[in-house]
Amino acid sequence: MPTPGTNLLLRQRVYEQLRSAIEQGRLRPGTRLPPTRVQAQSLGVSRNTVLWAVQRLQAEGYVQARVGDGTYVAQTITAPPAQGLAAPPRGLSRRGRLIAETAARWRPPLAAARAFRIGAPEVATFPFAVWDRLARQTSPQQRSAQAQYLDPAGDPGLRRAIALWLWASRGIRCDAAQVVVCSGSQQGIDLIARLLLDAGDEVLVEDPGYPGIRASLLGHGALARPVALDAQGLCIADAAAQWPAARMAVVTPTHQFPTGVRMGLERRQALLQWARTHDAWVVEDDYDGEFQYGSAAQRVPALCSLPGSERVLYVGTFSKTLHPGLRLGFVVVPTALVDAFAMARAITDRHAPGDAQAVLARFIDEGHLLRHLRRMRDLYQERQQVLREALADASDGALPLQPSDRGMHLLHECAPGSDDETLSRLAQSAGVMLAPLSRYAIASPRRGWLLGYAGFDAQEIRAAARVVGRLARR
Repeated sequence: MPTPGTNLLLRQRVYEQLRSAIEQGRLRPGTRLPPTRVQAQSLGVSRNTVLWAVQRLQAEGYVQARVGDGTYVAQTITAPPAQGLAAPPRGLSRRGRLIAETAARWRPPLAAARAFRIGAPEVATFPFAVWDRLARQTSPQQRSAQAQYLDPAGDPGLRRAIALWLWASRGIRCDAAQVVVCSGSQQGIDLIARLLLDAGDEVLVEDPGYPGIRASLLGHGALARPVALDAQGLCIADAAAQWPAARMAVVTPTHQFPTGVRMGLERRQALLQWARTHDAWVVEDDYDGEFQYGSAAQRVPALCSLPGSERVLYVGTFSKTLHPGLRLGFVVVPTALVDAFAMARAITDRHAPGDAQAVLARFIDEGHLLRHLRRMRDLYQERQQVLREALADASDGALPLQPSDRGMHLLHECAPGSDDETLSRLAQSAGVMLAPLSRYAIASPRRGWLLGYAGFDAQEIRAAARVVGRLARR
């Protein structure tokens, strides 16, 4: 009888063979894969081995499953040059290869932000003078203390400030001891995957959804199972039927990335019930949760604030509310898991910089975060209106954008399965960042373009709109 390690190695080899055939053009875009039973017979392996390989290719975006019609090589796959692809460096472990390979599917942008890059906040008007003044107020004794090795779970003052802020702004009741400070939401997702998932575990992810989440899951050997979205977000009833063995769901319920839909109360309760019934975890990435533009009474509280949310881990970041260079975020976890998360953080990079944590704690306590967010909400609403009017004028109405009462970007959706890559490439060549919706899809046929507006002034928005409008008319 083959051992579990042998089975895993065999699955990996089948996966690599299929992926190589796709990347080198032997299986062209749009090609229908043979049924898994036929592939298993030809390779001399079990059908489950082939299913595992195909499902991982689907999670990575190499293939797309069509209900009742089979599995096809994704149309967006481009054949490499004749010399082939660079293989991962020799000597990597299996987990190391997984991490190296996921980098081919998702790379954080390194170029300076320009319109219409999504996820880029306004940084020019950040109150740096206030921040510097708070830093100068630190006493010599405090500086000496912050220069030492610190608690990997985070500065006690910052954890306390975050807990109070979450109660006031997102309706989340938690103890400061449940807050683990980390370097942004991406590290939070990584800690969760490392501590709560084993290789081969299934995780429900939104489709379309954020590729950085999938990259982290795949890098740890988990299987990202795509779940379609409707007007309420992730369809948990369909997901439970299709993936009954799933041990986790990762959602962006307040402002789904990238479609912008909001998960209603009934769907949220169904998701929590699924977690309780299946002894599973729900990871709430509160994407743009602070950028809801109605009155405070109209803002939807976090999923984690609902009764019965004991199986929810809440991931937050200051990269959007303040600025990405701060590199501070947090995870709210059940009390029993805090020590494990703190040790995982210690193993990774010991702890976040003490001086930045202390200044941020005072920044929150003295009300500067609240005042900054109020200014940004007003500013972002104005910029959204500029974008809608400028693009409508520049495209002669060909690219209308519906208003939104939340978020930092807008979506123009076009016909399912249509080409949204060409316009994005043309815009890129003209100096405009225009992300195609297909870039964030696994099996979903949804197509369109994402336009970020938060980090760009009216002049830059109008100039970029003229470029996109001209290309769209052509």
